[in-house]
Formats: sequence, C-alpha cells, structure tokens
Amino acid sequence: MSEWELRVSHREIHRIHVVRLTMEGRETVGRGATLLGISSRQMKRLRRKMKERGVEGLLHGSRGKAPWNKTVSEKLKQVVELARGRYQGFNDTHLTEKLKEKEKIALSRPTVRTILRQAGIAAVRKRGVKRHYKRRERRAQEGALLLWDGSPHHWFGKETGQCNLTAVIDDATGAFLHGVFTLEEDAQSYLLCLREILLEKGIPLGLYMDRHGIFRRNDDHWSLQEQLAGEQTPTQVGQALRELGIEAIFALSPQAKGTRRAIV
Repeated sequence: MSEWELRVSHREIHRIHVVRLTMEGRETVGRGATLLGISSRQMKRLRRKMKERGVEGLLHGSRGKAPWNKTVSEKLKQVVELARGRYQGFNDTHLTEKLKEKEKIALSRPTVRTILRQAGIAAVRKRGVKRHYKRRERRAQEGALLLWDGSPHHWFGKETGQCNLTAVIDDATGAFLHGVFTLEEDAQSYLLCLREILLEKGIPLGLYMDRHGIFRRNDDHWSLQEQLAGEQTPTQVGQALRELGIEAIFALSPQAKGTRRAIV
C-alpha cells in the first residue's frame, strides 16, 4: 500500500479500530455492529474483508476519484454571487427554490447549504420556540467515551490565587481517570491528560467536550490552502484526536456535558 493510501479519514480509522476489536475477541460482533451503526451481517462482511485484504479492504473503493456528480466550479461561483447579491438574506431552502425557478440551477438543498457554508455565508436562522433536549444516556461500556473539561477555582485556598484543573472522567462509570493543575486552561493541559490516558488506559473510542477554541476552530477565516482542501486546519488538540482516531463529540451546552459539576 502506498503512502498516500494510508491517509484515511476519521470515520475509516474508527471503523478499522472497531473491526480489529471484534477480530481480537475484545468486542462481540453484535456490539461492534452497534458501535458502527450497521447490521451484524455487514459487520461480518467487514471482518472477512479485513481478514483477506487487511486494512486496505476496509477503505472506500472510490478513494482518489472525483465524484461523478461533482458540481462544476463556475456553477459554484454563480451560486455564491447570487447568495451575496440578488438573494441576500434568503435561507437555504428559499434560495434553493429560487435558483431552480429563476436561474435554472437545479441543486439539492444540502448541496446549496454546503456551498454557502464553505464560502463563509452563515445560515439565516428563524426565531422559534426554544427546543428542549432530553438527558443524554451514559455509554454502557467503560472506556467507550471519556469526558474532559477545565475548571478554574481556588483549589488551594483563596490566598494562593485561582488555578485550573483539567480532568478526565469515564462516562460509563463516572470514575476520575486523570487530572492536571495549570495556571489556566490551555491546549498543553489537555495534551498532558491525553498522553497519560493513552499510557494507562489505551485509546478511547470518543471524547466528549465543549466547543472551546482549544478543541475546534470557531473562526470564519479560511486561508487559500484551507479553501482548496475544503476544511479548516484543526487545532493542536483536534489534530491529535484525528490522528489517533478518537471521535470528538461537542456538547451543545454545559448542562449536556456535566463534567465540571462532577469534578468541583
């Protein structure tokens, strides 16, 4: 297998990891199928492919090929110009309808949405009733999902000043796995925790966290290289999680995550 073929996506890394667990007897076929969101029959098919062809057998067959339905660049440019000009302020659905009706540009709403977001055009939000979310259920297996967060506090008394505790907790058991005290919440504290977890526990399937800029890019700036690549360069922590094949799950609210309450 050539070097470029080894550069796989996060989803493929996760699939390879779960299939390996079932082949080593550390996970059942049924549990592995649940983790990947597929049927047991599909799971057995993946196991057979990996046994016959190794990691390459699990990679998508169309890697490196341009999709047959890729929209041409001129049409992309036209959609962006119309969204910023004649149809400025239209939401994605309304814009899709106008493109088809007035401009004879037949695109699906998801395609229009992708074009606009990649061009830096934010979605037009409707004001509606506040949604209520049900409580997230804990993972059943220990090590399947870890939660980490930073908590600034006068941990050693008010006279010593405030410092930050970065802590890692197992979602299934609520057990405290590791913690680091630093002057402030930064990328280094999370990378230190990640290193200790890898050495002591191994690679978790996923990490649950807030939307802090340490974990993900929250800015709208896209360099030329990022525009050509179709994605923003990840943060240091985000890159580490990607290379390890750890799924990054971002909480929509502090209440959904609940890590800070558990460590204070």
